[in-house]
Amino acid sequence: MSDGDYGAFLASKALVIPAAGIDVPTERLHPGLKDFQRASVAWALRKGRAALFHDTGLGKSFQALVWAQHAAARTLIVAPLAVARQTVREGEKWGIAVTYARSQEQSASTGITITNYEMVQHFDPATFGAVVLDESSVLADPTTKTNRLLIDLFRDTPFRLCCSATPAPNAIEELGNHAEFLGVMSLNEMRATFFYNDDNGWKMKPHSRPHFWRWLSSWAMSLKRPSDLGFDDSGYALPPLTISPLILPTDYRPDGQMFAVALKGVTERATVRRQTLGERVRAAAELMRAEPDEQWIAWVGLNDEGRELAALIPDAVLIEGKDTPDRKAEVFLRFAAGEVRTIITKATIAALGMNFQGCARQVFVGLGDSYLFYYQAIRRSWRFGQQRPVNVHIVLTEPEAVIYHNVLRKEREAQQMSSELIANVAEYERAEVRATVRESAPYTTDEATGRDWRLLLGDSAERLRELPDESVDLAVYSPPFADLFVYSASDRDLGNSRTPEQFWQHYGFIIREMYRLTKPGRTNCVHVADVPSMKERDGRIGLKDFPGATIRAYEAAGWVFYSRITIKRNPQIQAMRTHSHGLSFLSLRRDSGDSRVAISDYILVFHKPGERAERVHSDITNDLWIEWASNIWEGIREGHTLNAAEARDPDDVKHICPLQLDTIERCVRLWSNPGELVCSPFAGIGSEGVVSLEHSRRFIGVELNANYWRTACRNLQRAESMANRPTLFDAIGEAS
Repeated sequence: MSDGDYGAFLASKALVIPAAGIDVPTERLHPGLKDFQRASVAWALRKGRAALFHDTGLGKSFQALVWAQHAAARTLIVAPLAVARQTVREGEKWGIAVTYARSQEQSASTGITITNYEMVQHFDPATFGAVVLDESSVLADPTTKTNRLLIDLFRDTPFRLCCSATPAPNAIEELGNHAEFLGVMSLNEMRATFFYNDDNGWKMKPHSRPHFWRWLSSWAMSLKRPSDLGFDDSGYALPPLTISPLILPTDYRPDGQMFAVALKGVTERATVRRQTLGERVRAAAELMRAEPDEQWIAWVGLNDEGRELAALIPDAVLIEGKDTPDRKAEVFLRFAAGEVRTIITKATIAALGMNFQGCARQVFVGLGDSYLFYYQAIRRSWRFGQQRPVNVHIVLTEPEAVIYHNVLRKEREAQQMSSELIANVAEYERAEVRATVRESAPYTTDEATGRDWRLLLGDSAERLRELPDESVDLAVYSPPFADLFVYSASDRDLGNSRTPEQFWQHYGFIIREMYRLTKPGRTNCVHVADVPSMKERDGRIGLKDFPGATIRAYEAAGWVFYSRITIKRNPQIQAMRTHSHGLSFLSLRRDSGDSRVAISDYILVFHKPGERAERVHSDITNDLWIEWASNIWEGIREGHTLNAAEARDPDDVKHICPLQLDTIERCVRLWSNPGELVCSPFAGIGSEGVVSLEHSRRFIGVELNANYWRTACRNLQRAESMANRPTLFDAIGEAS
């Protein structure tokens, strides 16, 4: 295939979500949009399925309405109840008609219909061309019925938009469920692609970071402020925020203890909250009475907290979970309009989506461990558009101070992670707005040579083209086994293929180049093994026939499959290296039905059709040939490899596993003559080259990873130096 074919293939490997929507000129969008909002809406329409992860106060609801105007003839917006009513008013403000409905029969025949999450099952998604999830953080928990219902209901809706405040990049489930709702990638596929699981849970593969940020930016626009997209921040400065913890002394003592100690677990937290209720309520009421002309939000966690506080603040309106949806919506809208001075409610009821920027005073009558609701509750008042300093009081008793410090710790972590998210996606998002593609990893080339070797840094599919036709006598190598982002971040890395089809298409470029380079009648020796399948990525636990697929790929390129050699492996050594459940004594004794045999390595031998120009004269004895001609190679020392530690990148998820030198030696001595050229398109740290030089062959190789390439250069230089070192007999001969 041509250079252009390979370039197009690499572009197709980029982990970005292509545009599948409509191009709407920005001048056709609502004139009330700010410049950054206009760019975001135009981008989301072009994508067709996208998320706006904009922080509170950046106008997500307005942007969603404008998006809904253009996305389809009929659009359904789903939002929390009070947010739905507020959005209707937002539409009136901007001249956008929005119909609130509780069922399909009440929905508008054209235009925008909005409902709340509790009513969404009463609508027929097939009648809407577009859907918006406002406050889409409802997708955060993959175990809820709402999450699964929304994903299943709108699976076939052409246009989809999610709107939520910026998630933390460690919120794997939240990001994965958003991606699954939008039809981008399932949660399990996202985990398998970008993350690995160890004893401490899911962690991002270091080499996957640039791919992850680019992938995320191709379907989600994450903003803390307009300047994140390169726009002016004028008008988007947050006012001062003061958090004032009030830690009350208390007579509370746990049963059987002389004094209160740090709380442990949910049960102790709930017990102390109930038993210190009166002290906290009275302190909160005193704070609220001290500023009688201010609007107040009092956040409670227990119904009794709310009821006792309401009794102490006569003009306060208490909103509980048992209240009708209409009453909740009516009170919240009146409070937003300044018609109600004080509301008392739970963060689980009113902390998502509501705009209470007219209120600059809040009090928490106690605190839970949820940072999400703590953050969202404060942001109802402390948001862009708030004109006054915001004061938030947190009333706790001494034993509960540990809860406050726990939330502060989560806040620091979330701020750090959110800053990392914004910093990493900013350039990708700007490229998205410009409809351009930014590379996820730099690509560099270089070259080093010795007397009998040449090592190229770069992409094998391209750099092999620099070599002349039919110049290689033997190839020995081990290809990557399709393990995503383990050793590099490059799309040019054969291992960084998301699907088997993509992997074999990529590998095909290299197999065809090796066919062109190899002399007629000569040999390629390919080291392979069966590849374990993963439940997250493949849907099952088992093995994939990588050797069989390699044979089919070589035969498709014109090669002749000539031999298969099994390399005997020790199951105990493999168990210690891989920690495989199927190779453990525990499985053998508990349920040997889960036990399996060790995964063997194989050498697949391929011949290029045609007559050899000269015969190969192996330098091994007949007895050694009998051993090496067996279809099972024993005696291969598993630890007899070059030292890989010096080549290891700190971001490598797995240790590099160089090919055993004994295996390479058998291939080199069986299928090449001294002085001939041995090639490896995946040179790694130079193992094939070192053995070739030790046995008086020449070597040429290509390696993509710069760390491995530099290590290979050093190994080849050392091997050449050792090969040229005079022996004692040489010195005696020269002296005589």
